[in-house]
Amino acid sequence: MSNIVLGVAGGIAAYKACLLLRLFTEAGHDVVVVPTRHALEFVGQTTWAALSGHPVQTEVFTDAHEVPHVRLGRSADLVVVAPATADLLARAAGGRADDLLTNVLLTATCPVLMSPAMHTEMWSHAATTANVATLRSRGVVVLDPAVGRLTGVDSGPGRLPEPEDIHRVALALLAQPALAQAMSDRDLGGRRVLISAGGTREPLDPVRFVGNASSGRMGLALAAAAASRGADVTLVAANLDQPLPAGLESVAVTSTAELAQAMTARAGGADIVVMAAAPADFTPVTASARKLKKTGDHGLTVEFTQTTDVLKALSQARPAGQVIVGFAAETAEDADELLALGRSKLARKGCQLLVLNDVSGGRIFGSTATQITIISPDAVVARVAADKAVAAHAILDAARDVLIERKPL
Repeated sequence: MSNIVLGVAGGIAAYKACLLLRLFTEAGHDVVVVPTRHALEFVGQTTWAALSGHPVQTEVFTDAHEVPHVRLGRSADLVVVAPATADLLARAAGGRADDLLTNVLLTATCPVLMSPAMHTEMWSHAATTANVATLRSRGVVVLDPAVGRLTGVDSGPGRLPEPEDIHRVALALLAQPALAQAMSDRDLGGRRVLISAGGTREPLDPVRFVGNASSGRMGLALAAAAASRGADVTLVAANLDQPLPAGLESVAVTSTAELAQAMTARAGGADIVVMAAAPADFTPVTASARKLKKTGDHGLTVEFTQTTDVLKALSQARPAGQVIVGFAAETAEDADELLALGRSKLARKGCQLLVLNDVSGGRIFGSTATQITIISPDAVVARVAADKAVAAHAILDAARDVLIERKPL
């Protein structure tokens, strides 16, 4: 269990912080909410207290004998501010200490994650741009806001990301505080990252298909992680059962053929390509135009043909300097067999890195946690057993390191 301070600034998006708070508490974390005075105009103290199980901290001089403006920051494992308004960003960047929340920000020694929300004009204003740059230069993780409906009829950049998206970043920072530096430095800034996610479906008839158990969670975690590190991310999504991270360019596909077409069309301009999707290896030679009917007790015979090997095709067309990361879901008796299967696949596919999953007994698929082994042609780069939000950063670290070796930043 971690100690989290959830700061809430005075914006209409404060109601979403209630959902974020619930995600933290349901995961077993201990959360103290520190709203600004204006935040309480949108969500009252009773709501925060009921959801967190703690009295709400609002004033520097309340319970002064406990020195809350110092104690809260020092004892926190993570400080999250959502929403962070333009005013709060400005006060934090200026080092102000004019309420309890800004005092906490000045005394915190743990990672600090701020998720802005405001009108588009305020987000794009030169003052806000400068304040965000200042905060990032100090190691604060400042997420880019989502694009979408704002207050009233307005729409554009400035929407608070969904609580699930903020939660993914927070999980990664709690598990690996050193990631704050990569996120605040935007170490993938200016890089184009193409990611596939999900499992393809090959039609038998208008209502049935052949597919696999991939949920797409790993690909979604990779897309969110790359975006949090400043990358320009495109996600090719195949039949996902989870909502897409906000603010990403996405392309929906169904079959392996569609996946191959979408990835091939976009791979040429990418610095990093991650094939996290699980393409079907076989597709029916002919799909029935009408729903197949039962005829007595007879079975069904279907002739299959192999689908396009998307990963191998991408590797064969790879431009100089590009890094391609493949995935392999294998069933193996032990770690040695798993590694042997991975090395064989890596050699066949021609990618620079391969992420190995042991899916024996139905493990991994649909879970929020994973166990992966990342290999290169000549080494085991990393072994990770963690939430997929954390594993995603380990994969990006490996890809970034290869990219730097091939084409310096």
